[in-house]
Amino acid sequence: MKVYGIPNCNTVKKALDWLKQHQVAYEFHDFKKLGIGADKLEEWQQKAGYESFLNKQGLTWKQLDAATKESIKTPADALQLMQQKTSMIKRPVIEADGNLYFGFNEEAYQQRFGSKG
Repeated sequence: MKVYGIPNCNTVKKALDWLKQHQVAYEFHDFKKLGIGADKLEEWQQKAGYESFLNKQGLTWKQLDAATKESIKTPADALQLMQQKTSMIKRPVIEADGNLYFGFNEEAYQQRFGSKG
């Protein structure tokens, strides 16, 4: 299982704390230190659609000028912007067993990663 995010993001901290508490092993990928490849973003786009992980609620999106926001007309436009500004990716992104999970949702984590039975 791989977790993508930014270590000082509160939502990522909540997710990592939850995973640690429930003894779920993971590998962490730091967007700020390691960036994100266009191929990985394209893979996520193919599986889930960029709308699932383009964070329009965050400060980075809100600080963009109107022209930049309006220029996002295709998946390629969105992916390019997210590669340049990784803070625009909804966090954390978890890859597990061929599935993707975006953001922190304790109920979904419990169903997917919680102890069985």
